[in-house]
Amino acid sequence: MLTPSASQQQPRFGSRISDAWTEISVVMRKVYLDHSATTPIDSRVLEAMLPYLTEKFGNASSVHMFGQEARAAVDKARRQVASLVGARANEVVFTSGGTEANNLAIRGICEVAKAHGRHVITSAIEHPSVRGVVDEIEKEGWEITRLPVYDNGIVRIDDLRAAIRSDTILISVMTANNEIGTNQPIAEIGALVVEEREHGHRHLCFHTDAVQAAGRLPIDVQALGCDLLSLSAHKIYAPKGTGALFIRRGVRLAPQQVGGHQERERRAGTESVANIVAFGTAAELAKKEMDQRNDHTRRLRDRFETEVEDRIPDIVFNGDREQRLPHLSNISFRFIEGEGLLIHLDMQGVAVSTGSACSSGTLEPSPVIRALGRNEELARGAIRFSFGKDSTDEDVDYAVTALLRAVESLRELSPLSRKSLVAN
Repeated sequence: MLTPSASQQQPRFGSRISDAWTEISVVMRKVYLDHSATTPIDSRVLEAMLPYLTEKFGNASSVHMFGQEARAAVDKARRQVASLVGARANEVVFTSGGTEANNLAIRGICEVAKAHGRHVITSAIEHPSVRGVVDEIEKEGWEITRLPVYDNGIVRIDDLRAAIRSDTILISVMTANNEIGTNQPIAEIGALVVEEREHGHRHLCFHTDAVQAAGRLPIDVQALGCDLLSLSAHKIYAPKGTGALFIRRGVRLAPQQVGGHQERERRAGTESVANIVAFGTAAELAKKEMDQRNDHTRRLRDRFETEVEDRIPDIVFNGDREQRLPHLSNISFRFIEGEGLLIHLDMQGVAVSTGSACSSGTLEPSPVIRALGRNEELARGAIRFSFGKDSTDEDVDYAVTALLRAVESLRELSPLSRKSLVAN
């Protein structure tokens, strides 16, 4: 870690943290602020799943007592996950995660409904697991409309209404964005789809990726009017490797994984009983504790943003600051590469992200930030901070101090930053 010498010019905010350079190096702690990427397993969730990794090891498809014990556990978990989103238990299909759920929803509908049209509408800021499959079907001849989100990161209903055509068979718009946290007008989209069906557009379906929103926003699939909704366990304090797709009763879609009769023949493969049990327990806890968790993370997030805004110049907040998830903050730092800032923070024990964990490693600036109209500098300088139910005020204090130190160090090395300081 580089430290400025006495002869080097300090940025105008450097005087406020003159003692921080030595303080952090003396006492370093680990601060996890990447809960949108994944969450730690809740101890209560771990306790619930452990028996199904040891003595309750049966295959849920087996007819003997070991298998039926596992089947009962899966059925209970299905009811728990369904309750989180206001669905019926038999409308929930377990998958390997949110990515598979999104692929099953989009490809499954497109393959069944292609005789009625080959046009899909989505948004410009979808998760890579939606964006990727949409890009693939576009190569196969499907027409795709990607709705803009403007500077606040929110789809406009008028744009969607104008984009719907007689051959549109699917609308896929996420419930809340994974990078900037903006909440989309899902209930309004659902109402528009119902209206379209009433006017004869009966093959139109509506899918929403609720992976980031579930457990953080109240979700009722009946009120939202969606036909398909994707979920993932590891965003709500359960293990990675399990997700779910809500499929409204009566909606037909083509299975993407075949070779078995599991999940009512909508997704073949032996169920991961222990992980499904964990998902169910986590869903039940998320529903019960949602308000408490949201109040806690929102308070920490807002305090963090206030501190950063007050102490670091040349920053830009990304996305609407009201219509967003309560735990997430996305900030662009001018004159800095986000990857460099992430590394500096990691060296000080603070874990953050430059965007979606599913697109980490790419050298391209975030398409989500670019979709807001930000230039490449701001897109490359964007960092996502996401708080969790176990985050503390001490975590905020440490993270802010570490961030100040990292920004100061990187801007010392930036010729653009020095040019800006001279101009001011």
